[in-house]
Amino acid sequence: MRSLVSRFIRAVRRSGILVEAKKKKYFRRPLSKLAKKKAALSREELRKKYEKLEKMGKVQTYKYRNRRL
Repeated sequence: MRSLVSRFIRAVRRSGILVEAKKKKYFRRPLSKLAKKKAALSREELRKKYEKLEKMGKVQTYKYRNRRL
């Protein structure tokens, strides 16, 4: 029984099936140009919103690394 299992494991390693499966598991499709632009716009809007709130005194920032509370 052990030899059967070890032969199976060896065959799977040699075939490269596990390597391909792991690559596919973490694959992320690249974003389209439109999606990138939308994400950039939403980040910019959020940044402006926080700057406005910070000027009004409703949001405090940390002294270091410009972190907000």
